Amino acid sequence: MPDAVGLVGVALYVGAYAGLQTGKLGLADVKYTVLNAIGGLAVIFSLVWSFNLAAFVTQVLWLVFTLVGYLRSRRA
Repeated sequence: MPDAVGLVGVALYVGAYAGLQTGKLGLADVKYTVLNAIGGLAVIFSLVWSFNLAAFVTQVLWLVFTLVGYLRSRRA
């Protein structure tokens, strides 16, 4: 199950990135932020069972930058 959750997480944030690059989502779009945040959290969840420090740091930073970007988009 942890692998499945992690793979869903990857699909969510890669899908969000694809949506951004194809113009279907925008940086200020709440859906883009939600997909990134849930995707990152799902991958972190999967790492509880098979920890990898590099993957963990990457996912935490992904979440931080997602939140920073969202907050900046709301101020603009």
